[in-house]
Amino acid sequence: MAEDSGKSFARRDRLLEIESQVQKWWDEGDVFKAEAKELAPKPGDKFFGNFPFPYMNGYLHLGHAFSLSKLEFAAAYHRLRGANVLLPFAFHCTGMPIKASADKLKREIEMFGYPPVFPIVKEEGSEQEEKPEGENAGNQTQPGGKFKGKKSKVVAKSGGVKYQWEIMQSYGLSDEEIEKFKDPYHWLTFFPPLAVEDLKAFGLGCDWRRTFITTDMNPYFDSFVRWQMRKLKSMGKIVKDLRYTVYSPLDGQPCADHDRASGEGVIPQEYTLIKMEVVSPYPPKMSVLEGKKVYLAAATLRPETMYGQTNCWVLPDGKYGAFEINDVDVFILTKRAALNLAYQRLSRVLEKPTCLVELTGQDLIGLPLRSPLAFNDIIYTLPMLSVLTDKGTGIVTSVPSDSPDDYMALHDLKSKPAFRAKFGVEDEWVVPFEIIPIIHHPDFGDKSAERICIEKKIKSQNEREKLDEAKKIIYKGGFYEGTMLVGEFAGMKVQEAKSLIRSKLLELDQAVVYSEPEKKVMSRSGDECVVALTDQWYITYGESEWKKSAEECLAEMNLYSDEARHGFEHTLSWLNQWACSRSFGLGTRIPWDEDFLVESLSDSTLYMAYYTVAHLLQRGDMYGTDKSLVKPEQLTDEVWDFLFVGGPYPESSDISSSQLSEMKKEFEYWYPFDLRVSGKDLIQNHLTFCIYNHAAIMPKHHWPRGFRCNGHIMLNSEKMSKSTGNFRTVRQAIEEFSADAMRFSLADAGDGMDDANFVFETANAAILRLTKEIVWMEELFEAETSLRAGPPSTYADHVFANEMNIAVKLTERNYSEYLFREALKTGFYDLQAARDEYRLSCGSGGMNRDLLWWFMDIQTRLIAPICPHYAEYVWKELLKKDGYVVKAGWPQADLPDLTLKKANKYLQDSIVCMRKLLQKQITGSKKGNVSIPNSQNKPTVGLIFVNEQYDGWKKECLNILQKKFNTSTRSFAPDQDILSELQKSALGQGGNFKQTQKLCMPFLRFKKDEVMAVGVQALDLKLPFGEIEVLRENLELIKRQLGLDRLEVLSATDANAIEKAGNHATLLKSNPPSPGNPTAIFLNE
Repeated sequence: MAEDSGKSFARRDRLLEIESQVQKWWDEGDVFKAEAKELAPKPGDKFFGNFPFPYMNGYLHLGHAFSLSKLEFAAAYHRLRGANVLLPFAFHCTGMPIKASADKLKREIEMFGYPPVFPIVKEEGSEQEEKPEGENAGNQTQPGGKFKGKKSKVVAKSGGVKYQWEIMQSYGLSDEEIEKFKDPYHWLTFFPPLAVEDLKAFGLGCDWRRTFITTDMNPYFDSFVRWQMRKLKSMGKIVKDLRYTVYSPLDGQPCADHDRASGEGVIPQEYTLIKMEVVSPYPPKMSVLEGKKVYLAAATLRPETMYGQTNCWVLPDGKYGAFEINDVDVFILTKRAALNLAYQRLSRVLEKPTCLVELTGQDLIGLPLRSPLAFNDIIYTLPMLSVLTDKGTGIVTSVPSDSPDDYMALHDLKSKPAFRAKFGVEDEWVVPFEIIPIIHHPDFGDKSAERICIEKKIKSQNEREKLDEAKKIIYKGGFYEGTMLVGEFAGMKVQEAKSLIRSKLLELDQAVVYSEPEKKVMSRSGDECVVALTDQWYITYGESEWKKSAEECLAEMNLYSDEARHGFEHTLSWLNQWACSRSFGLGTRIPWDEDFLVESLSDSTLYMAYYTVAHLLQRGDMYGTDKSLVKPEQLTDEVWDFLFVGGPYPESSDISSSQLSEMKKEFEYWYPFDLRVSGKDLIQNHLTFCIYNHAAIMPKHHWPRGFRCNGHIMLNSEKMSKSTGNFRTVRQAIEEFSADAMRFSLADAGDGMDDANFVFETANAAILRLTKEIVWMEELFEAETSLRAGPPSTYADHVFANEMNIAVKLTERNYSEYLFREALKTGFYDLQAARDEYRLSCGSGGMNRDLLWWFMDIQTRLIAPICPHYAEYVWKELLKKDGYVVKAGWPQADLPDLTLKKANKYLQDSIVCMRKLLQKQITGSKKGNVSIPNSQNKPTVGLIFVNEQYDGWKKECLNILQKKFNTSTRSFAPDQDILSELQKSALGQGGNFKQTQKLCMPFLRFKKDEVMAVGVQALDLKLPFGEIEVLRENLELIKRQLGLDRLEVLSATDANAIEKAGNHATLLKSNPPSPGNPTAIFLNE
């Protein structure tokens, strides 16, 4: 937080002081130390929650803190209510990012010296300085969401710094410190301890004895992962296979999700590559290819449509090449596609595409082709302006019978001679070619593309939105419901014929299999990934029996969201074999093939079990360097089996039986874990892998119980981004706002799967609220003697006590359902509002001491999971309570009195309405003719007329609506039925029905709408409390609020009472009181 604006930071600094003091208390009391008990826990006795360990190539940021806060709040709630809570934390160092960054530093020093002097890149545009936005509450500076920084347009567009050295400098490191990061293991000793410091400052209720890092730097965890991998292999769940996988050419290995800078979740997309033979002689520019078989290679997802080819499309200004596939065959396609093929064993030189001649799309226009399955013997290459060269091969087959794009592009060429002339297209290449019906579409016939383009009035190939919509309709209906009209599979459903036609093309060598990433993927090393056909170790996710077990596990889990469940079900439907080995990076070696490492998403699926014994193996050292209790080599597979999967006692082990028993007790007590909290992006990999691995290795009673997934976090409604400066590390946020104000804003940010919003203004407002509350309590203790003693006795006392009972019950429900924004509302905001209303309601009689002391106790406990430092300070220093608030127990409360809640709402709403009416009477009601308020003409007397029960025709109407309301569907019968019932009633039979209808229908409509808004109680003839009693019990409050000298509450059914209104009695006719709506008349004495 920049402190250059002359603002006071005293409030924020006060909270930081409190946090530092409270953290010392917690350390001294080992408050978060979690020990297994002798007896097995009953439901609710223990809570084991965990969080995907963050990757240690930098500082923890607010994105980590947001997801982690969901676990922290949940664990704190369970700890508060008396459960034995285990919240451990570890650090992930496996994979290639750290090694890649270390290698980058090495290269930069080699190329540019030490310290490196980088070449100066000319920057465009003027320098601009971003300034903080706005002011803030609570005497805190408003950070504004962005760091100050000067940036050129070039730098801004490139996403910030270019070199790894500059990235390290952005962490505030000196040149001497940065140089040490050439060693990848230095990262492992530098960042994890800093993360521990930041998380302690955050107030994380963690048992730090159980923390660890991954990779073979920690020999204990390394042994655990080796056991897990051997276990999977022995069960036949790890195999060596030749598979298509997303691959980084620069790293020379598969690029899994966690190895990617962009493109997480992207998988290989498989195509059929149609070999369209170029008919010789070749044009002069292609003369170098004479003697070879040359093909235009078109990637298609619809091989069944090849019968209807009329031409081939290329992008006129697209860049192509003629690439050697083997000694004879040459494919013409884009360089990008050729690179993918080279890694799929379809290149004369593997992994190095060789280009014999570079070509443009214009060079290819007019080439005669013989294409597999096509009824036309010869087709020609033609221009199409919408061909993509970053998807497929840049060569596209044309089937205008079933592709709206092809139909319109061919139509344009046929109907526009000038368009043909522009690209040198001769008439005989286009004009003679007619649509060939090949598939019968159930809705659009045999020429579906032509028909839908006519129906949608598409006039040109440039009408992208209409064409995309048409394509979606035709492709879906054609595939699922279409029937083949031609070829050897005529009469067969398209979805059955497709695979048979594809197999035939591949068998006859008229096509090859081609795969590429379905979207662009960039590795963390900075290169664009391809799809490679690799022979390596795979975990057989998706295998039918294993998948059934995973689905069974998922069905029993609590996911707290239908959206999350659908995400898991979708992932299970497509997830297939997963490459689990890497040749580059850090990690654990594949035990039976030590040239390879276990990749980063495969050593992080079962480690939650390791938490239960980590402290007994590592003695609190995250690196596992203390080997005094158990040596890593003593951890044989038999030992791990005994500890985690019910294996027999390891007789051959030289670990003492007491140590083995202690470790097994820990695991059996804590497992299964109750909750794992994560960002929703991990559903498609890590979290689903976790389910699979538990289902394979663990017995059913140790399968996970729950996952809670959340969206990403925005800062001040903008995407969090280092490159724009809209970014905060955990440490920066704590320094800027304090831990508790930061946690307050994290709780307020949102709880669902949608992206949440961390608002700086909310954090600043929390600073103000928390510090002001401390001051209020301090002042209250000083004024204790002025408070009313004895048990609660007044109406305001009872309402306040009831509001606290409601807050306790609702907040307990919200915490238990992990709805932390709602818990913050009911456990803090609503309680504060109830206290403020109570203070206002008490007047000269004063507030009740016992109620205020109870309020402070309750509020402190309810906010403790979210703002634990503040709550702990209040608990010990102000309330002088023993023990720790984080373990104080959930507050006791009586059952809420919902009738009293409604009565108080009625009272407060009535006061608001009466105040508005009185103000209107004083200032005048005519627009443009407002009189100046004058104390001499201000009314001093108020008459409140109440009618507590509907009677007469309104009573009859309500009875009819009660009959015609279906409580199960929460809906009324049709209006005609209600009208018919009205006509049959005594009211309807008593006179002119049209007059009755005119009288009743507005009231009936009003009450129907009210039922939809507030519920069926709107049809009650009277309220569940006495209105007159409530108003009379609060006469002093109403008089004080309205500034009246005298006030009476009268019954509208009492003729004598109505006389008191005098000349104003006509108001009771024009605005008669009804249940819930009293009528007020204001007079001068």
